[in-house]
Amino acid sequence: MFNKILIANRGEIAVRVIKTCRRLGIATVVVYSDADADSLAVEMADEAVHIGASPAAQSYLVADKIIEACKATGAQAVHPGFGFLSEKAEFAQRCAEEGIVFIGPNPGAISAMGDKIESKKFAQAAGVSCVPGHIGEIADVAEAVKISEEIGYPVMIKASAGGGGKGIRVAWSRQDVEEGFPAVRAEAAGAFGDDRIFIEKFIESPRHI
Repeated sequence: MFNKILIANRGEIAVRVIKTCRRLGIATVVVYSDADADSLAVEMADEAVHIGASPAAQSYLVADKIIEACKATGAQAVHPGFGFLSEKAEFAQRCAEEGIVFIGPNPGAISAMGDKIESKKFAQAAGVSCVPGHIGEIADVAEAVKISEEIGYPVMIKASAGGGGKGIRVAWSRQDVEEGFPAVRAEAAGAFGDDRIFIEKFIESPRHI
C-alpha cells in the first residue's frame, strides 16, 4: 500500500481519486494549472502543486512537471486518471525509470491501445471487425475530403489521441469536413499535444454491446 500518491488530473476525476484515497488512508497530492487554482480537488487534497498555465499542453501534459512534483512531495505513485498522460506510454515508462509507480497499464499495453490509429491497426491485424475508415494519419483538408467521399458521408473526424469527448466531430458533407478537420486538429493539439487525425464511418443508431 502507498503512503502518498500524486493525482495527475483535474476536476471530478481528481476528486473521486481523493475520496477513495481517504477511505484507504492514503495521502494525496494534486497538480493544478492556473485555471484550477480554486478547484474542489485543490481544496480537498492534502497537498497541491502548481504546474503551469491553463492550457493542458503547458501543464497537465508536461511529463517533466509531473515527475518533478512527485519527487518534490515524496509521492510514491502517480494516478493519471483518464485522458491527459494516462494513455502516453512514454510517461508510464518514464515513471518506471524514475522509481515512481504508474497506476495503470504497463507501457506495452498503452502503446498498443492508447493511440487510436495504432490500436485500430492492432485490432485489424488480429482479425477484429472494425468500423470502416481510413486508419492512418491524414495530412490536410484536401486529403480529408478525398477520404471522406471515398468512405461515404456521414463520417467521424477523430483525434488519434482523443478522449473525454474532445477531438471528435461528425461530418455530414464536404463543407463539414472542410470546417471540421482543422477545428478537430486544433482542439487535439491543445488538449492532447498531438494533432494526428483519422476518419472513419459514422454509425447512425448503433447498438452498444
